[in-house]
Amino acid sequence: MAIGAILAGLVLLVWSADKFVEGAAATAKHLGMPTLLIGMVIIGFGTSAPELAVSAMAAADGNPGLALGNGYGSNITNIALIVGLTAVIAPIAVHSQVVRKELPLLVVLTLIAGAQLIDGELSRMDGWVLLAVFAAVMGWSIYQGLRGKADPLENEANAEMTEMMEHPMPMKSALMWLVVGLVLLIVSSRLLVWGAVTIAQSLGVSDLIIGLTIVAIGTSLPELASALAAVRKNEHDLILGNILGSGIFNTLAVVGLAAAIHPLTVDPEVLYRDWTLMLALTVGLLAMGFGITGWRKLISRFDGAFLLVVYVAYTGYLLSTVVAVGTA
Repeated sequence: MAIGAILAGLVLLVWSADKFVEGAAATAKHLGMPTLLIGMVIIGFGTSAPELAVSAMAAADGNPGLALGNGYGSNITNIALIVGLTAVIAPIAVHSQVVRKELPLLVVLTLIAGAQLIDGELSRMDGWVLLAVFAAVMGWSIYQGLRGKADPLENEANAEMTEMMEHPMPMKSALMWLVVGLVLLIVSSRLLVWGAVTIAQSLGVSDLIIGLTIVAIGTSLPELASALAAVRKNEHDLILGNILGSGIFNTLAVVGLAAAIHPLTVDPEVLYRDWTLMLALTVGLLAMGFGITGWRKLISRFDGAFLLVVYVAYTGYLLSTVVAVGTA
């Protein structure tokens, strides 16, 4: 039943997030919100809605390891698995100034998150600090987007939104899918959390490991779908834009909301293993796009293969700890 709950929860979670985004975007369009804001705020929120819902539910249920593992595990999955797989399929060219600003920003935000882990807990105050930083970052991004010059990422995002809005749904349908999507997000996240915690308890492993693996992969499916769709359309900047936006959202909003709901006890391995890898991957992504003379504007197939190897090695190590516990 627990395995079935996880599978059903993941499918329903991804589907409901997609419907929630469609309804929210159409509603915002009917209300006259600019296309850029819809793309940055609603679409950006929608792809990270599964992580937010699951971590909030896990924190409310008193499962801090699952909440934290989902947030950090999703960042690791996004960079190592999704960017890696995408770059192997087609090298990712980077032209956007937005992406080049967000990469260093994500490094700084990851360092801030690490500093909060040193004392072994994430308090409610820590959570509110992360949420306040998230609000500031979003406000700055929106301000820059509305006042900035034309940018490849903005052009690609506008193209995506224009395509979505060519046949807009009526206001009544938009509101219906907005509500239905939100309700199903809550129901599916509850189902997924129950299944994940049950499996963790039956295997005798921490819910942190389940959050870093099964749940993180499942909640990252919207980012994977967006990345593969962007590859087909040759919208390279949109790939990294979505991944970096999701990384900022996970680091600040997902973990911040979970800590604000319920203080999180942080095991030492989260800092020296999971957070360290998350920081290394973020810095590595920065290095891949930055050459000796400046931005080389390409994440190559070799870079992608390296990221995939790192992800397989990390996941293999986590699974080996599960086997070790099971045979002890």
